[in-house]
Amino acid sequence: MKNFHLTIAKVGENIFDGEAVSVTLPGVEGDFEVLAGHEAFVSELRAGTACVRIAEGKIECHEIPAGGIAEISNNQATVLL
Repeated sequence: MKNFHLTIAKVGENIFDGEAVSVTLPGVEGDFEVLAGHEAFVSELRAGTACVRIAEGKIECHEIPAGGIAEISNNQATVLL
């Protein structure tokens, strides 16, 4: 599978910064999954869990506090908390 660059960050802290196969995020209108080559869009996030599948087949899950925003464009995803 193809990879894309994913950054999950909050003020003063990088939570994840690297190549990912997919990430599932808690959008305000429901969970959604991002893969390489995903159409560009911006979404608000609700509290929940972000699960990142990295190239080695491992899955890392990170708690999302009460909100944030995700921007997907140019084979990159940026999540700001």
